[in-house]
Amino acid sequence: MLVYPPGVDVSSSVLRFLPAKLREHRRDLGTRRRRLNPGRQALLTLAHLRNGHPYAQLAAGFGIGTTTAYRYITEAVDLLASLAPTLVEAARTASTKAFVLLDGTLLPIDRIAADRPFYSGKHKKHGMNVQVLADPSGRLLWTSPALPGAVHDVRAAREHGIIGALAGVGIECRADKGYRGAGGTVRIPH
Repeated sequence: MLVYPPGVDVSSSVLRFLPAKLREHRRDLGTRRRRLNPGRQALLTLAHLRNGHPYAQLAAGFGIGTTTAYRYITEAVDLLASLAPTLVEAARTASTKAFVLLDGTLLPIDRIAADRPFYSGKHKKHGMNVQVLADPSGRLLWTSPALPGAVHDVRAAREHGIIGALAGVGIECRADKGYRGAGGTVRIPH
């Protein structure tokens, strides 16, 4: 396999943050020695998340096995996910803002035609529906767990409890027409 050095456009603060968390995580686990140091594991994970290269290509580039690449990436992603705020924490943060923005996005995935729940008729492709809360400046406050792409935005918001959480703290929420009939404090354009 031919290996090339790809570019990863992430900030240096991210390249310092993730290795520090991985070092701390390894210390807590009592891990002795690994094929990649925390800095290289972070770079492997960020290259996968940012560029979407397959595990086999990343493994060849980093000189490790495919299973090891998968394990290292999964470990780092799980660590990052554990640092993310909960919906309750995000709603509490949102209560200090004038309003919040709610929108859904479809993350494309590889599926076969038999996987109907993942097919989004709106986008005409398979994917996962993720709901996103942002402040008025567009800074990310919270993202939901993924649901199949066939799930409509308003249904996804209800299933995750977003509408109730925002109504509970009394914060106005601006959303697109995909949230028509949501109720609570959700406002859509006329």
